[in-house]
Amino acid sequence: MLAITRLAAAAVVASVPIFSAWAQQQTIRVRGTIERVDGPVLVVNAGEAGEMKVNLTDQAGVFGVVKASVADIKPGAFLSIGAAPQADGSQRAIQITIFAESQRGTGEGHRAWDRPNTTMTNATVETAVASVDGRVMLVKYRGGEQRVIIPPEAAIRAYVVSDRSELKPGANVAIFNAVKKPDGTIEAARVNVGRDGIVP
Repeated sequence: MLAITRLAAAAVVASVPIFSAWAQQQTIRVRGTIERVDGPVLVVNAGEAGEMKVNLTDQAGVFGVVKASVADIKPGAFLSIGAAPQADGSQRAIQITIFAESQRGTGEGHRAWDRPNTTMTNATVETAVASVDGRVMLVKYRGGEQRVIIPPEAAIRAYVVSDRSELKPGANVAIFNAVKKPDGTIEAARVNVGRDGIVP
């Protein structure tokens, strides 16, 4: 019994560094409007979350978010698809974002989205055809595939490679997987910025 207790205690102690490392790498999302830019720091008005200061890494990528259409979705394109599951097993798209080629493979897979009763699929378009309901496409990812219906009301956007010149006061930005450190600072390696009034 004593040996078992010691083993259990050792396991708890061993898990502490792992938990601490996880806590230090807590990721958050930042959405809002840039208030000002101070060197590598973006000061973002994040609505109810208040003012947030985000430190950009030296190699942080900047991607513009632009309006796109069904015509831009072609076989071979890598997409991010937020959708509502249907009774027949298909996914009815709510919003679709076409990744830039340099982003291919980002978040690949199928999982729950951050809206109730929805899914997120990051995958490559295998085929796309017209249908009575709009457009239907088959997308594939490692380990699976999904049939996606694209209704006329689906929001379709695309990422385009950009640079820090777009990061200026008034720009709408979205930052995913920003790292919140123990001292409260926030660091980001990528920023999405809306163009022509788009809120990313």
